[in-house]
Amino acid sequence: MILRILILVGVLLLIEFYAFQAFRAIVKTKWILNTYLVVSVLIVTYIAYSVFQFDRHIGQTQKTLFTMGLFLLVYLPKIIITVVLLGEDIVRFFAGSANYFIEYDNRETFLPNRRKFVSQVALGLAAVPFLSLIYGVTKGKYNFKVFKQDVFFPDLPDAFDGFTITQISDIHSGSFDNSEKIIHAVDLINEQVSDILLFTGDIVNAKADEMHPWIEVFNRLKKPQFGKFSILGNHDYGAYLEWNSEEEKAKNFEEIKDLHRQIDFKLMLNEHVKIKKGTDEIALIGVENWGKHFGQIGNLDEASEGVSTKDFKILMSHDPSHWEEIVKNHDKNVQLTLSGHTHGMQFGIEIPGYFKWSLAQYMYKQWAGLYEEMGRYIYVNRGFGFHAYPGRVGIMPEITVIRLKKGQKLA
Repeated sequence: MILRILILVGVLLLIEFYAFQAFRAIVKTKWILNTYLVVSVLIVTYIAYSVFQFDRHIGQTQKTLFTMGLFLLVYLPKIIITVVLLGEDIVRFFAGSANYFIEYDNRETFLPNRRKFVSQVALGLAAVPFLSLIYGVTKGKYNFKVFKQDVFFPDLPDAFDGFTITQISDIHSGSFDNSEKIIHAVDLINEQVSDILLFTGDIVNAKADEMHPWIEVFNRLKKPQFGKFSILGNHDYGAYLEWNSEEEKAKNFEEIKDLHRQIDFKLMLNEHVKIKKGTDEIALIGVENWGKHFGQIGNLDEASEGVSTKDFKILMSHDPSHWEEIVKNHDKNVQLTLSGHTHGMQFGIEIPGYFKWSLAQYMYKQWAGLYEEMGRYIYVNRGFGFHAYPGRVGIMPEITVIRLKKGQKLA
């Protein structure tokens, strides 16, 4: 533990050293440089204090969200500066070595002088994440987008051709700090006028009482013709907190499950229902959380007991790794899975229809949008809320509208 702390302190000192070098190359006024140093020390002190004050019995709060946002805002740009200037120092070292050992140039300083231009480039590159993170905290986290997706199935029952699903995921109500924005998002969901409304888990960060201030707001969600259904996500089990007793943890879990009833959603716990339209029907299956890295409570076999392989099936499963590891090869032939969980890491680049990138893709093969293998589909919602980092950059909060279509998609 002590060794890890020493390594972390060493890395932070290295980052601070290079950041100051870049700043000093551009700014020569002494009082400005001193102010920079004082502010840097105050920020580091505040972050360190907040980290050591973190209480695992309480979990994430607005203070911890602010601290994480401040840490990223300060250190992500400085890391970029460090990479650029460290790269320059490596070049300077080899250039100095060549001068000394090969050309026998015995100048007074071994290393060539640092170039002001490189520091300017480093600061310019660092400004991109700095400004992006500020946008993410002030605007991006509530910049709700409606993503519409047609999905084609040759075995879709005729009566469900054109059936629409609105999906939301990862509410994380404990992170909200603006009721006006959440009301706007709820109204946006209602405007979609879909046939069914599905919520794929993580109603809170950890505790049931996080949702209490927002129950009235989410009760504004209109009930579509075919109902409102939901499942649990990994955060809904209280697994990321330290509890005073197992009884306290169990009580919180029961209260979290009851939140779904309070906002008029039918919570599905490894079970299924048949959705009937005319003489046709489809099976809606909801499992508890199953994640490769976050607990495997969900049971598709139990949830789909009595469902035929020929039935058309929609599965709600919070973590997309469930699809990758189990669902896509399951003998029940689940045609469409709806997931969330990844948030797209709340940070990335998306040019719809052309390009998308996020660190999430190095953890999950399916992390945002629609994926298909062997005629089986999964749609991963980018998340309604936010967690840990109090913002979103490039990966916006999502309301999904999926339209089921009969037949094959035209090339």
